Amino acid sequence: MQSIARPRKRFGQHFLIDQAVVDSIVREIAPRPGQFMVEIGPGLAALTQPLVERLGHLTVVELDRDLAARLRSHANLTVLQADALSVDFGQLARDGSNPGATPGQQRPLRIVGNLPYNISSPLLFHLLEHVGVVQDQHFMLQREVVDRMVALPATSAYGRMSVMLQWRYAMERVLLVAAKAFAPPPRVESAVVRMVPLSDPADIDPRFLRDMVRVAFSQRRKLLRHTLGHWLDQQGYSGRFDLQRRAEEVPVAEYLRLAADKKKGPPE
Repeated sequence: MQSIARPRKRFGQHFLIDQAVVDSIVREIAPRPGQFMVEIGPGLAALTQPLVERLGHLTVVELDRDLAARLRSHANLTVLQADALSVDFGQLARDGSNPGATPGQQRPLRIVGNLPYNISSPLLFHLLEHVGVVQDQHFMLQREVVDRMVALPATSAYGRMSVMLQWRYAMERVLLVAAKAFAPPPRVESAVVRMVPLSDPADIDPRFLRDMVRVAFSQRRKLLRHTLGHWLDQQGYSGRFDLQRRAEEVPVAEYLRLAADKKKGPPE
């Protein structure tokens, strides 16, 4: 399936060409026949081919019209020519597009992909909205992004993304990938991350958590009393929370407890 194509800068395309890396990623994903898997950004099908051989069928989401046309020549692929940021993955899990599915009956999705660097963060947050239909996710991303996803408190990489994603996923970096594994080589290293939705996540208002951590990390060198403290006052929060810390010093669990215990403010 793989053939030569010119990468398009506006799509952030870097095609994976190292077969040893492909084999390592497929081993980490461990696809099984009959599983409903969606690949985002298949490109030249470096991952697509070994995946479909093991699954029997694969659904792919490809924005590039020319690449999507190439992929349609494969009998065992369902090709969605679309921007992944606009795909309703919840509907995809119910629409029965994968062989063996019953229309209207939700099937857990396994989602994989070599995500374009220019949309990786927005796409991760888009997928967070559909986490309820996901079995697991394996993505190759810029190493810096993966480091932020799995970061621990009191580290420079720990931030808004760390808190929001660790609320819903158990995550681990499973592979490092050198720039030379791609054509053209990116200017940064890449990494593969495994994301498994937590079975019992904290029951909170996602919008409140999103706004709270955005404010908390807006001036990460300042103590929280100068940023989050004022915002919590505006929300009518009257509970206890240590604001004599910087945002990066607060563990995910404490942000989640604050979100769970918050007092509702006046109607907007």
